Amino acid sequence: MDITHLLTRVLEVWRTTTTDDGYGGQETALVRRGDVPAKVDQPSASEQLLAQQTGARHTHSVYLLPDADVRRGDELRGDGQVLRVRSVVAPSGPVYRKAECELTEEEDDDV
Repeated sequence: MDITHLLTRVLEVWRTTTTDDGYGGQETALVRRGDVPAKVDQPSASEQLLAQQTGARHTHSVYLLPDADVRRGDELRGDGQVLRVRSVVAPSGPVYRKAECELTEEEDDDV
Protein backbone atom coordinates (compact mmCIF):
# COMPACT_ATOMS: atom_id res chain seq x y z
CA MET A 1 0.00 0.00 0.00
CA ASP A 2 1.37 3.41 -0.99
CA ILE A 3 0.14 6.57 0.75
CA THR A 4 2.13 9.05 -1.33
CA HIS A 5 -0.99 10.34 -3.13
CA LEU A 6 -2.52 11.31 0.25
CA LEU A 7 0.46 13.43 1.33
CA THR A 8 -0.72 16.78 -0.03
CA ARG A 9 1.43 19.14 2.04
CA VAL A 10 5.13 19.72 2.46
CA LEU A 11 6.31 20.51 5.97
CA GLU A 12 9.70 21.74 7.15
CA VAL A 13 11.33 19.64 9.88
CA TRP A 14 13.07 21.70 12.59
CA ARG A 15 15.11 19.96 15.29
CA THR A 16 16.79 21.28 18.44
CA THR A 17 20.54 20.83 18.24
CA THR A 18 23.20 21.52 20.83
CA THR A 19 26.73 22.62 19.95
CA ASP A 20 29.75 23.61 22.00
CA ASP A 21 30.13 27.37 22.25
CA GLY A 22 33.93 27.24 22.48
CA TYR A 23 33.95 28.54 26.06
CA GLY A 24 33.02 25.35 27.92
CA GLY A 25 29.29 25.80 27.49
CA GLN A 26 26.73 24.85 24.93
CA GLU A 27 24.33 26.65 22.63
CA THR A 28 20.94 25.29 21.67
CA ALA A 29 19.14 26.25 18.48
CA LEU A 30 16.42 25.00 16.18
CA VAL A 31 17.91 23.89 12.86
CA ARG A 32 16.01 23.07 9.70
CA ARG A 33 16.67 19.41 8.86
CA GLY A 34 14.72 19.21 5.60
CA ASP A 35 11.22 18.86 4.18
CA VAL A 36 8.76 15.98 4.33
CA PRO A 37 5.56 15.27 2.41
CA ALA A 38 2.67 15.01 4.88
CA LYS A 39 -1.05 14.79 5.48
CA VAL A 40 -2.31 16.81 8.45
CA ASP A 41 -5.57 15.81 10.17
CA GLN A 42 -7.30 16.58 13.41
CA PRO A 43 -7.36 13.57 15.74
CA SER A 44 -10.55 11.72 16.56
CA ALA A 45 -12.35 12.41 19.83
CA SER A 46 -11.08 9.12 21.27
CA GLU A 47 -7.47 10.01 20.35
CA GLN A 48 -7.86 13.40 22.03
CA LEU A 49 -9.36 11.80 25.13
CA LEU A 50 -6.54 9.27 25.37
CA ALA A 51 -3.97 12.08 25.10
CA GLN A 52 -5.74 14.09 27.82
CA GLN A 53 -5.78 11.06 30.13
CA THR A 54 -2.00 10.81 29.84
CA GLY A 55 -1.50 14.54 30.35
CA ALA A 56 -0.55 15.23 26.73
CA ARG A 57 -1.98 17.60 24.14
CA HIS A 58 -2.81 16.08 20.77
CA THR A 59 -4.37 18.60 18.39
CA HIS A 60 -3.18 17.23 15.03
CA SER A 61 -2.14 13.93 13.49
CA VAL A 62 0.52 14.16 10.80
CA TYR A 63 0.90 11.19 8.45
CA LEU A 64 4.32 10.70 6.85
CA LEU A 65 6.21 8.25 4.68
CA PRO A 66 7.58 5.30 6.69
CA ASP A 67 11.19 6.48 6.37
CA ALA A 68 10.55 10.15 7.26
CA ASP A 69 13.15 11.48 9.71
CA VAL A 70 10.73 13.02 12.22
CA ARG A 71 11.26 12.59 15.95
CA ARG A 72 9.65 13.49 19.25
CA GLY A 73 10.45 17.14 20.03
CA ASP A 74 10.77 18.21 16.39
CA GLU A 75 8.75 21.09 14.98
CA LEU A 76 6.89 20.68 11.70
CA ARG A 77 6.25 23.98 9.95
CA GLY A 78 4.14 24.87 6.96
CA ASP A 79 1.20 26.95 5.77
CA GLY A 80 1.57 29.30 8.75
CA GLN A 81 1.35 26.48 11.30
CA VAL A 82 3.92 25.22 13.79
CA LEU A 83 3.28 21.70 15.07
CA ARG A 84 5.33 20.34 17.99
CA VAL A 85 5.80 16.57 17.70
CA ARG A 86 4.71 14.83 20.93
CA SER A 87 5.24 11.25 19.73
CA VAL A 88 5.83 9.23 16.57
CA VAL A 89 4.23 5.85 15.97
CA ALA A 90 4.20 3.35 13.13
CA PRO A 91 1.87 0.48 12.32
CA SER A 92 3.17 -3.08 12.38
CA GLY A 93 3.68 -2.92 8.60
CA PRO A 94 5.91 -0.14 7.20
CA VAL A 95 3.08 1.71 5.42
CA TYR A 96 3.35 5.12 7.12
CA ARG A 97 4.51 6.95 10.24
CA LYS A 98 2.15 9.05 12.32
CA ALA A 99 3.33 12.02 14.35
CA GLU A 100 0.99 13.06 17.14
CA CYS A 101 1.41 16.82 17.40
CA GLU A 102 0.31 19.93 19.23
CA LEU A 103 -0.40 23.09 17.28
CA THR A 104 1.52 25.98 18.81
CA GLU A 105 0.36 29.53 18.32
CA GLU A 106 2.35 32.69 18.75
CA GLU A 107 1.06 35.20 21.25
CA ASP A 108 -0.23 38.46 19.82
CA ASP A 109 1.87 41.29 21.26
CA ASP A 110 -0.69 43.90 20.15
CA VAL A 111 -3.41 42.71 22.54
